[in-house]
Amino acid sequence: MKKRVVLGMSGGVDSSVAAIELLEAGYDVMGVFMRNWDSTLNQDVLGNPDRDAPICSQERDYQDALQVCEHLGIPLHRVDFIEEYWRDVFTYFLREYEAGRTPNPDIMCNKYIKFAAFARHVEQFAPDYIAMGHYARVAHKPEVMLLRGADDNKDQTYFLSQLTQVQLEKVLFPIGHMQKADVRKKADAAGLPTADKKDSTGICFIGEREFSAFLDNYLPAKPGPIITLEGETIGRHTGLMHYTIGQRKGLGIGGLDGYGPEPWFVIGKSLPDNTLTVGQGFHHPQLYADMCRLEAVNVIGLDIQLDGLVCTAKVRYRQQDIPVRVSVQEGVVVVHFNRPVRAVTPGQSCVLYDQERCLGGGIIQAVYRHGNRLPY
Repeated sequence: MKKRVVLGMSGGVDSSVAAIELLEAGYDVMGVFMRNWDSTLNQDVLGNPDRDAPICSQERDYQDALQVCEHLGIPLHRVDFIEEYWRDVFTYFLREYEAGRTPNPDIMCNKYIKFAAFARHVEQFAPDYIAMGHYARVAHKPEVMLLRGADDNKDQTYFLSQLTQVQLEKVLFPIGHMQKADVRKKADAAGLPTADKKDSTGICFIGEREFSAFLDNYLPAKPGPIITLEGETIGRHTGLMHYTIGQRKGLGIGGLDGYGPEPWFVIGKSLPDNTLTVGQGFHHPQLYADMCRLEAVNVIGLDIQLDGLVCTAKVRYRQQDIPVRVSVQEGVVVVHFNRPVRAVTPGQSCVLYDQERCLGGGIIQAVYRHGNRLPY
């Protein structure tokens, strides 16, 4: 009897080819499309490019997924996780921005929706495995380990770093061994309608938005002064939530008298007095840190001992690995970089690696340079 796999179908090329890979491996495949956002219900008006479109992007994705499943001869079910997404992902997203941090909703989307709500929902189909079209791999024996995808440029383990071994023990990533170019070629050879479809970007399950305007739907903007390290006011910001550490674009302060030609970057944020601090130069010293403290730390393996661990880390997606040493100080996980690292941002994730293996990670809570906390 064939083993059954329930595959998350997004309507994109990756999950489409994942379906082919599973069929070729001899599995009984069933697709499930998740709808997690309702623009009308969620008052998604400002910054929404599909506001006046006759059909929303999620409905287009569903139709694409349906065409692929019909082409391959597999069933497709549809489920709404709108309430769960709002409660477990979007409220977190808003809370972090309100606190002056820069969150990564994709990580929480994987933790609470794709590998939790989805997994619970499909239990009714009695699957042997669930599968997703992520660029990652799972080793199931001798113990469950999360491994990088074969395509270094597309590897998505950074976004999967909050998953547990229990969540991963019955997960398959059918395209994790493939290069993106080969995924496209396979889709084209199979005549899939998604072969040339553009990769999805933007916020997980929401899509492309004009970001500042989108946030204004949910959080009141509080304009305030833009200041230098010396305390001089040189401009006005539109609300701290619209800016992140290391940002250059959108500051509106170029060509100031008395200052050199170097561009300005965000180098600090102060929520209590609502000030945005800027400095000139991509390599401004205040943009560099040698240590960060983590919260909400997750390790993927009982064998992993964090205190004294020497490994590598990423503090943002697609960043080159940074050699680090990990310590645990009074119960708090601290990551020490072997060289100064630019724009380590509170709210983002610091993800740990041992060569191919993703060890887990945590949310950056505070950032330091030479023992002094940076005003992020």
